[in-house]
Amino acid sequence: MPYRLQPVTGASIGGAPPPCVECVFWQARPNRTTDKRRWAHRVEDDWGAWGTLYVGDEDRLLGFVQAGPAHFFQRARVMPAGPPSGDAVLITCAYLVDASAPWVMQSLFLSVIGEARDRGVKAIETFGYRYPEGESAYERFFVHRTIFPSDFLADFGFTPIRWSGQVALARLELGGLQPVEEGAPARVLRHVKEAFAPAPPVPQRP
Repeated sequence: MPYRLQPVTGASIGGAPPPCVECVFWQARPNRTTDKRRWAHRVEDDWGAWGTLYVGDEDRLLGFVQAGPAHFFQRARVMPAGPPSGDAVLITCAYLVDASAPWVMQSLFLSVIGEARDRGVKAIETFGYRYPEGESAYERFFVHRTIFPSDFLADFGFTPIRWSGQVALARLELGGLQPVEEGAPARVLRHVKEAFAPAPPVPQRP
């Protein structure tokens, strides 16, 4: 298999990008810290995996996304345009490893949407930012990994529910989406492949 999605738990977070392994930005309020292992244990007992690794050919890591029930992320309560809704799964951050593979960001978002839909979650929320026209892809996706371009979110159907300056809390309602019979990993991978056809989702090795 040339690429795969791997659930993130306390046991597998070591495979994430190095800055993400011990990061507790979203888990703790400002000027505080928390034990990430204890936090992960609580989330996994209540919810399960709280992120996804996108792994390419030869086990090459291409990206990471963190997401879970909004109430597990203390920082979100004090973010501009927050707090998130109590019924939502919150996408808190996404880390792209390879600047030549920006489509991985779409794949990671699709993975969260697919998993949330399979679980019967009502909605997904995340924080968006209104970038000026013509801003570079590097600035939009690599400088700030905890907030996402509003137009990028709109492409997935997210709509702003609250603004604070240039920052918005955006929401994607899942109630009207139809369930599918195939499992989440197989379905998400198929949708990613279809979405980016005819180009392959992972560049071919020379």
